[in-house]
Amino acid sequence: MIPGRPPTGTAVLDVRGILGRSGPVKAVSIESAGYLMCEQPPELTDPRTRLARDRTHIALFRTQLALDRTTLAWIRTTLTMASFGFGMVAFFRSREIESPNPESRLLHHDAIRFGTALILLGLVTTVLAGVSHWLALRRMRRGELPILREWPLSVTVALLFAVIGLVALWVAWIR
Repeated sequence: MIPGRPPTGTAVLDVRGILGRSGPVKAVSIESAGYLMCEQPPELTDPRTRLARDRTHIALFRTQLALDRTTLAWIRTTLTMASFGFGMVAFFRSREIESPNPESRLLHHDAIRFGTALILLGLVTTVLAGVSHWLALRRMRRGELPILREWPLSVTVALLFAVIGLVALWVAWIR
């Protein structure tokens, strides 16, 4: 046996993070023992390993709950958008019924367009939030991290909402 070298039939593995130990561990080769066997029995591993594993499971659970809360917030937001769209249409319809003149008719038709756009934006956003939630949960169940996109749903919806509002203002201004 040469000092500093493992004896024949053994292998030195670097198992940082595995079994709660750090540094090289001498292991019997697969040929001689039929399976990989560490010098130290598994029951002598660091007790913090189980605690770390439990904390990881709790962290995943908390992340899943945070995803659920985010999806519920999106549902509330999209319901508000759709309700605002329906409310706009109803308000301007009542204005048209009270005083049926060309201006109120024009406002009613513009309100129908803008309200329909809000309702559609709400529906599309609800579907996108559901798909995003489902994909994130699927990745987490496979042991992968959720993806942070370059254009998150919140930024995309905010930009679409701003574009719809600017188009509505532009249409109202030119008439």
